[in-house]
This record gives sequence, C-alpha cells and structure tokens, in this order.
Amino acid sequence: MKPRVLFVCVHNAGRSQMAAALLEHHSMGRVVVKSAGSAPGHQVNPVAVQALAEWGIDIAANQPKALETKAVQASDVIITMGCGDACPVFPGRRYLDWELPDPAGQGIETVRAVRDDIDNRVRGLLHELLIENAT
Repeated sequence: MKPRVLFVCVHNAGRSQMAAALLEHHSMGRVVVKSAGSAPGHQVNPVAVQALAEWGIDIAANQPKALETKAVQASDVIITMGCGDACPVFPGRRYLDWELPDPAGQGIETVRAVRDDIDNRVRGLLHELLIENAT
C-alpha cells in the first residue's frame, strides 16, 4: 500500500502547495499526496507558482482546499506548516511540524529559499517513507 501524506498550512496557497507538488514530483506515483488549509485562500500564491515553474513543476491550475477531518483520517503522515492547533489529531498517525516562513507577500528570492528548504525536507521524508514501505 502506498504511503499517504497530507500537507497542511493556513491558506493552502504557498508552503503546502509547493510541498505537495514536490513530493508528487519526486515520488513518481509511489506516494499519495494531498494538501489543505485551515483557512484556505482564494488562489495559490503566484510567486510560489513561479518558483516551482523554474523547476518545470506547474501548479498554476491548483486551487486552495479546506482541511477536512476525513483527509486527516485517511493520511499516514500529516505535516503541518504554521497552522498551529487547527489540525485534528488522530491516534496512529504520524505528525510532523515543519517550521517554515510564510511566502505570502514575499519576493521571489525569499520564496525560492522556502522552496529549496521544502525540497530538502520532502526528499528526506520520501527516503524515510520508501524505506518504511519496503520493510
């Protein structure tokens, strides 16, 4: 069974969108990936779209989604990014909190740094998930 990962941030417009897209890209279908926001915005941050487009990853058509309890229940790993206690906690799930700057209102240089940090974390997570899944 494929591991299921849910990325959650406040607006589901920057960090969680980039993280989900990067994990989908690197996992090549070996992980089920979703993202959501505790207070979803109206659109994905255009600077986050630009930062991923520089790497050939297109999230321009993505829309922020609201965090739903069933999405948390259906996930093996829930990664929060600055949404505090808004994410419901269920036994048997792995929770990680990635402290990352919010790219909202930031320029491309700052968003690139956030993208690069997320990419490093996603690669580490993917390595862990694939090892766990192989055993």
